[in-house]
Amino acid sequence: MSERTYYDILGVARDADEKALKAAFRKKAMEHHPDRNAGCSVSEGKFKELSEAYDVLQDQQKRAAYDRFGKAGVNGGGAQRPEDVRDAFSDIFSEFFGSRQQTRTGPARGADLRYDYEVTLEEAFLGKQAEITVPSTDRCDACSGSGAEAGTSPETCAACAGHGRVRVQQGFFTMERTCGRCQGSGNVIKSPCKSCAGRGALRREKALSVSIPAGIEDGQRIRLAGEGEPGARGGPKGDLYIFVTVKEHDIFERDGQTLYARAPVPMCAAALGGEIELPTIEGGRTRISIPEGAQTGKRMRLKGKGMPSIQGGPAGDLFVELFVETPRDLSAKQKDLLRQFSAECSDRCHPESHGFFNRVKRFFDQEDSRA
Repeated sequence: MSERTYYDILGVARDADEKALKAAFRKKAMEHHPDRNAGCSVSEGKFKELSEAYDVLQDQQKRAAYDRFGKAGVNGGGAQRPEDVRDAFSDIFSEFFGSRQQTRTGPARGADLRYDYEVTLEEAFLGKQAEITVPSTDRCDACSGSGAEAGTSPETCAACAGHGRVRVQQGFFTMERTCGRCQGSGNVIKSPCKSCAGRGALRREKALSVSIPAGIEDGQRIRLAGEGEPGARGGPKGDLYIFVTVKEHDIFERDGQTLYARAPVPMCAAALGGEIELPTIEGGRTRISIPEGAQTGKRMRLKGKGMPSIQGGPAGDLFVELFVETPRDLSAKQKDLLRQFSAECSDRCHPESHGFFNRVKRFFDQEDSRA
């Protein structure tokens, strides 16, 4: 059996360009990387084989010699790994462990915080001034957030030279890790502040006043700038975000600025017409006229009785949907009266039922004629 060529090992054509070579090497190296296949001698062998193949083919002179003489043309395959191969390995490490970033040893912005706050639909309609108490981390005044005792200051970490990360050599790989001495800060505090134990911040409760605007919707948030966590090493504070939840209402359902209510109407009131009284979201009352012969599903629109817009402008509408309630638990006399009423009713009194059952009759007649 003929020996596999470097092109076969990488899985590329003999005319593959530099970009195709690098892409093929990265893909296969990721698959057989020792960190992903710990203790697997097969993967280790394949990884070394891939490294050797890429080392030769990415170098134009070595590739030309290999194409002409095979491995004998490149010193029997014992090639030295050039800088380009190290660059490719560096790309692979970025995918394994995330992109390498320059550690910031200066002030860093603090983290943002979240606070969940629930309001009723009425409060969402009117808006309100809410008083909340949130757990807070405030900058230590004794050390001005540095974490070092007054009169001293943090010193540059000697282990990482202030970078916050150290390089570790493992075989022919160079890896970066968070500095264990300074925990990635780049600084070491030799005389910690007694008030905050070197943390640069103190935990306490904080009372805040939050303005809930009229018309706010479920899931919207309010930003309080500079009310989040203080930044490291004296950096600026993050923000506090108030996430608002609007409670479900017993009567109204909301869709943006539009409100919906479903109102039961007694059968007699729906047949004869009448009025019903309903509350409005602003706290008032309104009377709705029920037209004679009203059916379930009929909608009555009350203009401007919905929710205000948080951006301003006219309020939405309130839609009241009727459903006709059939009486139950009837007495013997009531049942007798209904039978008399039913006997007096003609098809004209129930046009929907009359039309529907006429269509049903025609359908059955057609089926019978086909039989």
